[in-house]
Amino acid sequence: MSNEDQVGIAQTNVIFEPDRPLFRVQVYHTAELKCCYRTVVNSVGSIWISHPANNKVKKELKLPEYATQNNFTVSGKSCSTLTFEPVHLNDSGFYQCLLTGSLFSHGTYLQVYKPMEKTINLSESTKNKILTAEGVLLILCVIVPSVTLLFKSSRLNELEKKKAKKEEENIYQGLNLDDCWSTYDQIERSQAHGPYQDVGNFKEEEEQIQLEKP
Repeated sequence: MSNEDQVGIAQTNVIFEPDRPLFRVQVYHTAELKCCYRTVVNSVGSIWISHPANNKVKKELKLPEYATQNNFTVSGKSCSTLTFEPVHLNDSGFYQCLLTGSLFSHGTYLQVYKPMEKTINLSESTKNKILTAEGVLLILCVIVPSVTLLFKSSRLNELEKKKAKKEEENIYQGLNLDDCWSTYDQIERSQAHGPYQDVGNFKEEEEQIQLEKP
């Protein structure tokens, strides 16, 4: 049987389980990668292939002294684990299982990160002072706009009052006071002298009194 036939038989007899696409871990912590598959073949060789982040060529992983590989079978499912204890920054890269020399698992990208260190070491008293200052600034940010708005509203009210007073003065300036007093006198006379005669005191021999026209 040729090698191509052996590869075809292996491909039809091996089913890979889904891998974890990304595994992110802090440097110097433990990182464990796993690939699982099902097969009807009793013995299938598996090795780990690494694709380092700074290298474009896949190659067989040479396990460092802090990394271990373990193979086991559970409920008809075979798995291979790769454990870094602890993991280093240069262990970042893409990892796959290689079965029977030609079948690759889906693979997992291992991302090793280093946490940011504190650049400023502040004491508790300094932190409390900073929080107090932030609180004062927050109060000022609320009060100052409110006071400004209040002053603007008061100024607008004063301007409205001045405008109304000025319009009232302009109205009175257009009136002739002599005409107003003449009209007022006419109204007073009409109320003081009624338009009717006193019939009880009327005498024929007296001169006829002309009725005042209203």
